Amino acid sequence: MLGAIIGDIVGSIYEFDNIKKKDFPFFSDRCSYTDDSIMTVAVAEWLLTDSQHTHESLENIMVRYADKYRFPMGGYGGGFSQWLFSPERLVDYRTGEIAGKRVPYNSWGNGSAMRASAVGWKFRTLEETEKVAALSASITHDHPEGIKGAQATAAAIFLARSGYSKQEIMEYIERRFGYDLSTHTDDIRKVYGWEDSCQGTVPPAIRAFLDSTDFESAVRIAVSLGGDSDTLACITGGIAEAYYGEIPQEIFQQTMDIIPESFRYMLKMFKQGSYYGEKSFRPEDEPKFAARPYTPDHITSLAPNEVFVFGSNLEGMHGGGAAAAAM
Repeated sequence: MLGAIIGDIVGSIYEFDNIKKKDFPFFSDRCSYTDDSIMTVAVAEWLLTDSQHTHESLENIMVRYADKYRFPMGGYGGGFSQWLFSPERLVDYRTGEIAGKRVPYNSWGNGSAMRASAVGWKFRTLEETEKVAALSASITHDHPEGIKGAQATAAAIFLARSGYSKQEIMEYIERRFGYDLSTHTDDIRKVYGWEDSCQGTVPPAIRAFLDSTDFESAVRIAVSLGGDSDTLACITGGIAEAYYGEIPQEIFQQTMDIIPESFRYMLKMFKQGSYYGEKSFRPEDEPKFAARPYTPDHITSLAPNEVFVFGSNLEGMHGGGAAAAAM
């Protein structure tokens, strides 16, 4: 989780002034945390204080943090800002009517992915990690791409801190979420521009981790791609921390000098209430994730001897895909 905050801080000054090279000052006097870090810490508090993982408690915590840190560097995104501060004006896209309260707004923006890093450290199974990542996203970003971006980020962190190799992480993310992670960041950098969608941010952020050699190089690669630099580096930094382990001491100390006391406190509490900081286990009782035969989102035909299975989620809800169509 600290890795995500560091990535956010380092990328903060390049969000609207991209730098297309890896050789740049890692910290500067202008660097600061943004809404990415604020909401990352908010999600961490939610995970610690609400074992039921309800949207009601997440909403209360997110709004409280936004009220406390109302004017972060770069501000809050337009749709999210309205959700936070002017909920009485929100329109429910499902009905077209004024909702008069906070409702999801069908976003596929990268905001759901940038706040998901704590989810990757909290749980013992990948299944629960992805389930809660979806909940953390869907309170605002209930578009399938918004949910997928949060799940992919949290899943990559779970696999990284559980001892899986980069190749296994890559294969799982590609198979499970349909992202193409084959393009090297040197090629992405040449053509990459502003992008604030999950589908345009999460894959290059994961690729930046895959091409790295240590934590610092991962953040540098992510920032150098351009685009939404702080969010890219936030996602990459979260995965890199889980994979490489401890943050270099100099980077750690400079970050501690920048972030508020409430962030430092939550990092301490989260470490006590989760697997945070532990490269603790690789579940031996589970098959290799990369070998699991996940299907694509849209199935139009079946090969001989293939069987198509669909069902509801653990709450008995038919939230999407074939289950929703069957309902």
